[in-house]
Amino acid sequence: MAKRSAPEVNAGSMADIAFLLLIFFLVTTTIETDSGISRKLPPEMDENQPPPPVIKERNLFTVIVNSNDELLVEDEVMELKDLRAAAIEFLDNGAENCSYCQGAKDPNSSVNPTKAVISLVNNRGTSYKRYIAVQNELVAAYNELRNRVAQQRFGESFIEMENRYNDARTSDANKEKLKPKLEEIRDLYPEKLSEAEPKKS
Repeated sequence: MAKRSAPEVNAGSMADIAFLLLIFFLVTTTIETDSGISRKLPPEMDENQPPPPVIKERNLFTVIVNSNDELLVEDEVMELKDLRAAAIEFLDNGAENCSYCQGAKDPNSSVNPTKAVISLVNNRGTSYKRYIAVQNELVAAYNELRNRVAQQRFGESFIEMENRYNDARTSDANKEKLKPKLEEIRDLYPEKLSEAEPKKS
């Protein structure tokens, strides 16, 4: 009895179908990218590197977040909603040589926004949500002050100028005009946000 030959499956077009499906999924899939928090990490410690400059206590604004997500600002318990205003009051104090500052010029608070440093210390038990919320409030304090002085000097907010500068549709000529303005505002209110290593307890 003769053996029957098994019918063959025409697989010639399988590669084409797989290729078309691959292209379809590549074109239709959206990949979300997290922008994250823009922080400049400190450089590696070098033995020949000079010690960091000494910061006067009045120029240091300490924010501590414990394991229960409670805030301790300048040794006082504070609600998150009050943090931004407290940071602005500290940064904008302008006790010395600050013609653009509108603060109270308290002799016990920061001398100048260029010398003011915000120190943030978190606990290892601090929740990520609280960590981000505190970061947002502190960055918002800087942005609020930058917006105010940019509005006074250039007639538009710092955020608007920065968005235009980062927009791909903005021409190179306009970016060249915006760059020195943005740098000037950043120099007036430099973002000096220091993060210490989280504490265990």
